[in-house]
Amino acid sequence: MNAPSQIPFIPETAPFTPEQRAWLNGFLAGLFSQMPPGQPIPQLNGVPQKEGEPLLILFGSQTGTAEGLAKKVAKESWKRGFAPKILPLNDHEQAALTRGGKAIIISSTWGDGEPPDNAVNFWSWINAETAPRLENLHFAVLGLGDKNYSDFCGASKKFDARLEALGAKRLAPRGECDVDYETAATGWIDGLWEKLNAAGTNGVAKNGHHSPAEVVGDESKTAPGFGKTNPFPARLLKNVLLNKSGSAKEVRHYEICLEGSGLSYEVGDALGVVPVNCPELVEDFIAALKCDPAESVKVGEATLRLSEALARHYDIMKPTQELLAFIGGRGFANDLQPLLAPERRDDLKKWIFGRDVLDVLCLLPTPPKLTEVLPLLRKLAPRLYSISSSPKAHPAEVHLTVSAVRYECHGRVRKGVASTFLADRVGGADYVKVFVQPSHGFKPPVNGDTAMIMVGPGTGIAPFRAFLEERLNTGAKGKNWLFFGDQTRAADFLYEEQLGAWQESGLLTRLDLAFSRDQKEKVYVQDRLLENAGELWAWLEAGAHFYVCGDASRMAKDVDAALHKIIETIGGKSADESKAYVAKLKSDKRYQRDVY
Repeated sequence: MNAPSQIPFIPETAPFTPEQRAWLNGFLAGLFSQMPPGQPIPQLNGVPQKEGEPLLILFGSQTGTAEGLAKKVAKESWKRGFAPKILPLNDHEQAALTRGGKAIIISSTWGDGEPPDNAVNFWSWINAETAPRLENLHFAVLGLGDKNYSDFCGASKKFDARLEALGAKRLAPRGECDVDYETAATGWIDGLWEKLNAAGTNGVAKNGHHSPAEVVGDESKTAPGFGKTNPFPARLLKNVLLNKSGSAKEVRHYEICLEGSGLSYEVGDALGVVPVNCPELVEDFIAALKCDPAESVKVGEATLRLSEALARHYDIMKPTQELLAFIGGRGFANDLQPLLAPERRDDLKKWIFGRDVLDVLCLLPTPPKLTEVLPLLRKLAPRLYSISSSPKAHPAEVHLTVSAVRYECHGRVRKGVASTFLADRVGGADYVKVFVQPSHGFKPPVNGDTAMIMVGPGTGIAPFRAFLEERLNTGAKGKNWLFFGDQTRAADFLYEEQLGAWQESGLLTRLDLAFSRDQKEKVYVQDRLLENAGELWAWLEAGAHFYVCGDASRMAKDVDAALHKIIETIGGKSADESKAYVAKLKSDKRYQRDVY
């Protein structure tokens, strides 16, 4: 869903009571929020709308969080008298930044400081030697990231610095938000309005409309539904191991009941899973601090037992930079202390791999106080998994395809927080709290006659199982080509029977497989792409959409490189022309990625 640039209102002269008018305005705000970005909103009764000061709100979003914050800013800016226009960063031409004005940029980061897919073209534009000067633009940048990665908020840092280099004027210092972003983002947004010179006081906006509640409805009076802030306690219906004997992996298929939740999803969306920490790890953590598990601690407004707080509210797996600095700065000689120097950042990254909070705490000869440690821990965050089912095929259900993470490192067995919670501890009478995270730019073609090329090795097959189920149930006639790979065909061919049946029925036009360990030289999905370069190019030229799901750090980069090579060798284009071709695929929503 995308916010409109303007929202129509029922005028005060209309024959409605104030309560009826407020309700209708809230209804219309919700209705028109479904319209595409930049699309003009129809006038009511031909009455021209009084416009506020234009405000561009641009977002770069891989999972939808940045887009959600952009909509929040747009909603608040309308109340304060602005006329907001919200667009993805790749739509920079429509944004017309060279004309100047005020722009708020909100962007996440993925990989090694790279912009999300719907901001790649924007970065190429402003980072080019031919980039235009932007002296008339006033801007502010908010970054979303994860402090566990070395280039924290890297994309937003690049945007901020480059815009300044092009002459744009900074409205406010760049904001940075960690995984637990809500408080920091709200504070940064609240600090914007004075700098933006927002007009209107006491609820009277510059555009002449009154109560801000009339813009979006009074949310405080709305009955709470299930969502990210109020996850639904769902029953697990099935937990099926997909790998066969001899596999080195543990990939499981989950079926979760959504009946009674009111939650709905579309193919391409993700499911948020609220995990619970491993009980044994919680016990070891408490023992290391020499605490009583029944000790009371405050978590927000609630008072909980320490064991409950650690199990459900704190991330005790990934050490924060603040915790590392605290432990390393205690003056005791340990492996960590010399690695905290800025020039040893890469060494610190290698050292921390496979270690958790407990490992770091055990570096000290005596345990620190609980009151010192808890503020240095991050809040336990939900995990997002690509949905592997179509709601048309499985009403009131949602399916996931998840690899359970288990390995031994530094003398201890390690477990993935959410993946082993699902595998080992959810089932029977227990439940899992879930919510739907809508996808923003990862969907099958609207036209069912359009062909799809899908690259999804390992658990990356999840959304493409959903895409194919959707096409089967809607009777879409477009061709479907899937590239799937894993380690061995005998043990790791996920959904083999279902894919085989779809191939026999003709739903799956082509299925190309890459099992890396079934021959002497490893073969990956990008190799299969290159082997079929001629036909793949023909599909692209005929209008096919190209999708990639899976590992961002290696696979997605290798597939992208293979795609560029195919365009150059088969399409006969130069390197620059190939880049432009791929950029056009992305801007036309024909090249979409769900990578992590």
